[in-house]
Amino acid sequence: MNRPILTATSFLALLLTGCTIHPLGPLDKAPKHEAAKLTGYAPFAWGISTSSLQYENRAEKPGDKNYYVRDWDLLVDQKKAPVVGNALYTWSDFDKDLSALKKIGVTHYRFSIEWARVEPHPGHYNESAIKGYVRMCRKLKEAGIEPVVTLWHFTFPAWLTDPKDSSKTNWLNPIARERWNLYVSKMVKATAPYATYYAPENEPNGQILTAYIIGLWPPCHTFDFKGFKAATIASADMFRDAAARIKEVKPSAKVLSVEALPWWKHGPLDPGGLLYNTVMHANFDHLDRIYDVCDIIGFNYYYSQMAGPVSFLSEGSRHGYNYTMMGWRIDPKALGKQIRYVGKRYDKPMMITENGVATKNEAKRQRYLQEHIAQIRQTMDEGYDVKGYFVWSLADNYEWHYGYVPKFGLSTMDPKTRDRILKPAAHYYHDVIRSSEREQKVVAEPMTVKTL
Repeated sequence: MNRPILTATSFLALLLTGCTIHPLGPLDKAPKHEAAKLTGYAPFAWGISTSSLQYENRAEKPGDKNYYVRDWDLLVDQKKAPVVGNALYTWSDFDKDLSALKKIGVTHYRFSIEWARVEPHPGHYNESAIKGYVRMCRKLKEAGIEPVVTLWHFTFPAWLTDPKDSSKTNWLNPIARERWNLYVSKMVKATAPYATYYAPENEPNGQILTAYIIGLWPPCHTFDFKGFKAATIASADMFRDAAARIKEVKPSAKVLSVEALPWWKHGPLDPGGLLYNTVMHANFDHLDRIYDVCDIIGFNYYYSQMAGPVSFLSEGSRHGYNYTMMGWRIDPKALGKQIRYVGKRYDKPMMITENGVATKNEAKRQRYLQEHIAQIRQTMDEGYDVKGYFVWSLADNYEWHYGYVPKFGLSTMDPKTRDRILKPAAHYYHDVIRSSEREQKVVAEPMTVKTL
């Protein structure tokens, strides 16, 4: 999960750089939505999303055969990010996650593969790590849970970091695309017997914004609009490469996007809509480049925000009933608006691949889930083809520059047993899923007429 930390300075800098932002044609005139009116909610994916760095332990020491380094590890070593530690021990204790997933009753589980764990050095693959991810997929399938495999979730192998020239780092490293294609083919071939759903990239639009404009994530560039554009194009090209390889290995596979799509509103201190237009570009430029190779348009929604300097500057100080621990505005109706907007813009099936709230108040968490799920149901009744909903996240976890402070989880980890202790909202989600399954069964079963 990620929501890039946006600042007024970042966007006001556009005024000083000569970067011209042009209105987006498709935003002004969306194509007509032609999805057929649904007769029920089946089949619907009720899921939970996680990521490798935020969950997996990395206890190996230098020299160990399983040792690897990510670009994020370099950032932590430089004291530019909080220490990750062993997170939730998912790599060694995946069965703990699986047990919790079964108790909640989800039908789908989205998790990511750590590229650096699989390929710790260019061209050198850790076969035991590959088998570990395959084992996760197999265990999920055996438990009746569909694995949704994310091939990249923010982090790169450290060997894609150029210490002498940061402009040749990660997406823009000269060997990135070649190595990526080989990695994707290898992992899809390994997991294809158990997986049907693949997300090549998680929130590339948010990661690139945070890495090249805001300067918090590797390569930590600030206002690097040239790098921002180049990384957007490179990541989109690599997404398209991955989609082709997924279909080549498994033609029946479903390729889905996972983009960060907050709902933006026009702000009063935004003459000409410059800031609004800029954040809309941040939302959709990447997706516009890859939507045609997606079977499903997946996007993550958490909040709505005013596109204006006051809103950006005051985010961290906002508290109360309608705000999260990080100051994000809770706005369920905006999810409905985004579903309608995306449905009209791309006219493809959709999934809400992340939605959740950072809070210590379980009543607020339950209300958040209830009201956002209600928006999904409403849009489906209107004819929008929403195929699934994924909660972020299974347990309280590491949240990038926020560290372990935000509490997004449907459970907590017992520090002694490492068991996942379900929160009340997890039981609520369980009941929602069970109720939906009963509803789907009623829709699916034909009515029988008794004859006398």
